Amino acid sequence: MIGDGLRLAVGTLTAFPVGAPRRVDASTARVAMLASPLAVLPIAVAAAAAGELARLVALPPLIVAALVVGTFALGSRGLHLDGLADTADGLTASYDRERALEIMRRGNTGPAGAATLVLILLLQTASLAAVLDRPWGLLGGVVLLVLARWALLVGCAAGIPAARPGGLGATVAGVVPQTAAAVGGLVAAGIASAVMALSGRPWWQGPAAVVLAAAVVIALIRRCSRRFGGITGDVLGAGIEVAATCLLIGAAAGR
Repeated sequence: MIGDGLRLAVGTLTAFPVGAPRRVDASTARVAMLASPLAVLPIAVAAAAAGELARLVALPPLIVAALVVGTFALGSRGLHLDGLADTADGLTASYDRERALEIMRRGNTGPAGAATLVLILLLQTASLAAVLDRPWGLLGGVVLLVLARWALLVGCAAGIPAARPGGLGATVAGVVPQTAAAVGGLVAAGIASAVMALSGRPWWQGPAAVVLAAAVVIALIRRCSRRFGGITGDVLGAGIEVAATCLLIGAAAGR
């Protein structure tokens, strides 16, 4: 079960080739969601290496930040950004549930999706550039981007249904106990606190950033649940990108 869950997490959340799980059920999906931050550690290492190399050749912080954000996007095959765009298109396209889901299923990026992608990537890159100017800023920014995967625990918490019977959303919907999601939030807050302290910022700024991310992700999940009837894989991807943006903005605040 653990091995299948890890393979599902790596195969779903990253571009790294792994063998297919022998069995995919609720237990496997639960392990995959709980292990999601660990699954992206290879991407984090690659992003940190790209950022450090860019700094060694004296590139400006904004370009370094863009390379780090781009490495995370490339390492996940752009899956979460695609989910963000599809979710934005679905939420703005129609109040009819079936039509909105059909638009999301097509995968064609409309005006709302394109505008959302541009805004989110700008916010992530600019915020990360500010974080990079601090001691251990590259390490801290990469860690925060990994912590954003905690949004999957929120989106897959027990009680949140799937919007449709097929797809990733149906596989992982409701598989994470609410207590596990809460504990994951506390762990994320603790790690974020250490990141802030390491960079010379007040320790409480880390938990505050996690609270901000949690509030926005929960609001997104509730909105999508009302409009679509539950979550989809696209909604989960959108949650990760929204969480990453909030964490970086929270970390960038202050002088």
